[in-house]
Amino acid sequence: MATNTFLVSFGMIGLRIIETYGLNTRSFTLRLDVPTSTVQNNRARLSADFADAGFMSAMTLISDPAFALRAAECWHPSDLQALGYAWLSSGSLHTALRRLERYICILAGRAALSCTDKEAGICLIYDTGRGNTPLGHTMADFGLSLIIAMCRTNLRGPLRLHSVHLKRPRPVDPAPYERFFASEVTFGADHDSFVLPWSVVNRPLPTGNAEMAQVCDDILVGELAKISGSDLVHRCRRFLIENVASGEPSEERLAEAMAMSRRSLQRKLAERGQSYRSILDRIRHDLARKYLAIPDKSLTEIAFLLGFSEQTSFARAFKRWQGLAPSDYRNLPHGQLDQEC
Repeated sequence: MATNTFLVSFGMIGLRIIETYGLNTRSFTLRLDVPTSTVQNNRARLSADFADAGFMSAMTLISDPAFALRAAECWHPSDLQALGYAWLSSGSLHTALRRLERYICILAGRAALSCTDKEAGICLIYDTGRGNTPLGHTMADFGLSLIIAMCRTNLRGPLRLHSVHLKRPRPVDPAPYERFFASEVTFGADHDSFVLPWSVVNRPLPTGNAEMAQVCDDILVGELAKISGSDLVHRCRRFLIENVASGEPSEERLAEAMAMSRRSLQRKLAERGQSYRSILDRIRHDLARKYLAIPDKSLTEIAFLLGFSEQTSFARAFKRWQGLAPSDYRNLPHGQLDQEC
């Protein structure tokens, strides 16, 4: 779910990068015509157009084509506000990355994350929302380097990546990328992504704190509602979450709740790359993994909580989502860690 704004405190990371190249940040923000009072309010939000203009301006002022990788050196958890502290409190990188996937729109406007379980590990795809363009390439450098730095902070040490793929064409000098990622980098790829091995993402983190993570999650849910309450996909998710335990909410009921015809709902969701079924499946999949991490919840109870009429229907759906039965998933280390914090 993308929004058209970004958090000012998140933008401060970019300004610190500017400073490392000897540029005056005040002059830089004035050049962008960013209101001074807004820059001084870390909880304020700015149009994503300011982010685009800022990156484009930096690309003309800085000769280093890999400058955005310095986001790794210029961030602090407070720049991410509640999400930064929820990240630090996560019990594993798996739970941390899932949190980032869910709440990144609070920080980064049009950007989106997708975390997919692969045989080699968890694959994180970062979509800047700017396409396969020089601006998109630079923003991908910024986003991926920041996420890698966040992972390294939680691990308190080196991070071994399975693979790295970038959409940007192979640069004249690929060394800054190979040095930063400490991995062979494939350029000209279809997606900006990296894969973390299961042995890394499932490792219990020394900073894990379930109570703190829950407090931060409660704050993040409120923030998400504030910035995306008018977004159709978010409103559909909210309605389905509130009603799924009463049985599968039909597409007709959802359309009625959104005050539109079923056909209009289908068209508007399709424009956003979504559908009634894809949203409902994602909600059920996410909730199923949460419930499976609670030992005293039976599979029958979980099936009813997800709106299935019987346990066998739930089992078939979960195997389609995850590739294995709920009982088998419950016994896997990453299944237990998914909702540890």
